[in-house]
Amino acid sequence: MYAMRKNAIALLVTILFIMAITLGIGIGLGSMKSASQDAEDERFMFQTALVLDDVLSIFSNSQEIDALGDVNATEVFAIFLNQTQSIPIEIEDMKVLIQIKSARDSFNINALQDANATLYVQRAELLKEYLQRFEVQEHYIDFLRDGMSGIKEDTSYHTRLFDDAPYLYRDYIASPEHLERINEAYTRQYHDTTLKKADLGHFFSFNKERKTKIDLNYATPSTWMFMLGIDKQSALSLVQKSHLYTSYEDLPLSDEKKVVLKDVFETSFFEPFIEVQVVIKQGDKSAKIVFEYDIKNKKGSNFVYEI
Repeated sequence: MYAMRKNAIALLVTILFIMAITLGIGIGLGSMKSASQDAEDERFMFQTALVLDDVLSIFSNSQEIDALGDVNATEVFAIFLNQTQSIPIEIEDMKVLIQIKSARDSFNINALQDANATLYVQRAELLKEYLQRFEVQEHYIDFLRDGMSGIKEDTSYHTRLFDDAPYLYRDYIASPEHLERINEAYTRQYHDTTLKKADLGHFFSFNKERKTKIDLNYATPSTWMFMLGIDKQSALSLVQKSHLYTSYEDLPLSDEKKVVLKDVFETSFFEPFIEVQVVIKQGDKSAKIVFEYDIKNKKGSNFVYEI
C-alpha cells in the first residue's frame, strides 16, 4: 500500500509539472507580435530566447521540481524522468520539443585528468580498453588531453592538434560538437575512421566541473562496460535492475568490481541533476539548446546552443 501511494504521488508530481510546462511555454511570445517588422531570423532568435527563459522560469518556480531534490525522492525522481523523456508542445506555428534525462548517466570526459592536467591513470587505462573494442588507437587519449588542457606557454602538447586547430584548445571539452572537431583532427592525422563506430558524442557527458559523479541508477550500458570492463549483456542486466540501487551492497557485483566503482570513479546513487534539451522549429528554421539543471540549487549551467 505504501509503495502504491508513493508511486501515485510521483505520478501526480510528474503530471503537474507537465501541465505547468505546457501552459507556461510561450507566455513571453505575446510581446513578439509587435516586432513582426523585424527580420525573420532575428525574430526567431528572440522567440528562442523567450522560450528558453520560460523553461528556466518554470523549472526555478516549480514546487514539483523542488520536491525532486529531496534525498528521499529517489523513486519520485525515477518516475519523473521516465515520464518526461519527451514533451511535445505547439505554440501557433512553432513546435517545441523538450526532452529530459539524468545529467549523470555517463562519464564526464573532462574527468579524465584533474585541473592541473594530471592524468587519472586507471581511468585512462579503462578508457583505452573500452576503445579497443572499436579498434581505436590509444593515441586518441592524447588528443582528448590536449583538448581539455588549454593553451600552454611551453607548447608541451601530446599531439600536433595545436598546429592544426588551435581554436580547439580550451580548459575543458564543452560539447559533443567540440569533441567531434577533435575527433576529426585525430582522423586526419592517423587516417583512422574507427571513431565513428564508438559514437563517443553519446558515450561521454560534458561538464567543466571535473568531480561530477556518475549516478549508478541511471548509468548507460556503455558506461557500465567502460567502468567495469564487462560485456554488453552484463551491462544491460545492471541497467534493468537500476533505479533500485541505494548502496554498493545492492549491486550484483564482485567485491573487486565494487572497489573499482568506489576508488577509481566518482559514483553515487542519487544525483538530482537533469539534462534538458529544447528543440524549437518554425518553418525552415530550427534551434537546439541543451543545458544542465541543478535541482537542489535551482541553477542552469553548461548551455550549448545550435541555431
